[in-house]
Amino acid sequence: MTIRVGVFSAKSYDESIFAPMSEHYDVSFRFLPMALDAQTAHLCSDYDAVCVFVNDDISRPIIDALHQCGVRHIALRCAGFNNIDLQAAKDHGIAVSRVPAYGPEAVAEHAIALMLTLNRKIHKAYNRVKEGNFELSGLMGFTLHNKTAGIIGTGRIGAATARILSGFGCKVMCYDPYPDDELIQAGIGYVPLDTLLETSHIISLHCPLSEDTYHLINHDTIAQMRDGVMLINTSRGGLIDTSAVIQGLKSRKIGYLGLDVYEMESELFFKDHSEQIIDDDVFERLATFHNVIITGHQGFFTQEALSQIATTTLENLRDFNKGKPDPSRFLSG
Repeated sequence: MTIRVGVFSAKSYDESIFAPMSEHYDVSFRFLPMALDAQTAHLCSDYDAVCVFVNDDISRPIIDALHQCGVRHIALRCAGFNNIDLQAAKDHGIAVSRVPAYGPEAVAEHAIALMLTLNRKIHKAYNRVKEGNFELSGLMGFTLHNKTAGIIGTGRIGAATARILSGFGCKVMCYDPYPDDELIQAGIGYVPLDTLLETSHIISLHCPLSEDTYHLINHDTIAQMRDGVMLINTSRGGLIDTSAVIQGLKSRKIGYLGLDVYEMESELFFKDHSEQIIDDDVFERLATFHNVIITGHQGFFTQEALSQIATTTLENLRDFNKGKPDPSRFLSG
C-alpha cells in the first residue's frame, strides 16, 4: 500500500532529493512550502503521514488536529525533536520518527568554518579585497594550535568537532553527562562544565535542547568564561539566552560569536526577507556587531547529508507502513 505524505516547509532542494527516491519506497509525496502550524494542520486530511522540519509547530493542539485528520505518523527529517509534544503523540497513538544521524561531519565542519572565519576575519578580508583594499590592519587573528577548545555535548556532531579541533593541535576538553569512550581512548578528556567554561578559548555547543539545557549560556555562565572567548552554536538556538550574549558582546567578555541557529529563528530562517524590514530588534542588534557571524541554519546543508536525511526518512515511512518501526529511530509508535 502506498503511503500518502504531506511534506511541510518543503523547499526545491527537498523535492529534488526526496521525489526521485519515493517510487522505491511506496511513498507518495505532496510538497507544501508552508510550515505546519494551526493554520495549515487542516490540510492533512488527505495524508497518512506528515514530514516536518525543525521549525514546524508540532505542539499538542497541532497533534490533536493531525489525529482528527487521520494522520498516523509524524516523520521528522532532522535529528532534534524539541519542537514536538511526544506525550501528545503517544496519547493519540501517532508514531514519531526522526533522523538521528545524517553525516555529523557536515555540521561539525560548519562549526569549524565559523571559527576560522571569525578568527581570521575572512568575511572582512573578502569585502576589503573586492573594494581594492589590501590593508591588513584590523584583520589579526590568533593561532588555533595549542588553544583550549571546549565542546559541550559529545554526540555524533560534538565528537566529530572534537576530533577536527584535535587535528588542529588544540587542547580539547569536553563536557557531557554521557562521555564518549572513543574520544577518551583518543586522548580527549572530560571535565566539569565550570572548568570548561573557565579555561576554554573556544566554546562550541553541540547538545540537544531540553528543559535542562534551555539557556545553558546565560548571564551566569558567560561570567565564568575567559575574557574574549569565542562562542559557537550550531545546535539549537534556545541553548543561548540571546539578551545575555548581547550583554557579553558589549562588555567584551565574548570576543567572537558564531551562530547557525537563533532562539526566534522560526520567524526568519529558511525564507527570503531581503525585500522586507526585519522587525526582530534582538536579531538586528546581534547583526550589528563586527565580531558576530550568523548563518541561517545551514550547517546540515551538504549533498551527502541531505541524501542521508532523505534515505532515513523514507526508510522510517516504509518501516512504519510495514509495521516494523526501528526503535533507534522511532520516538513513539
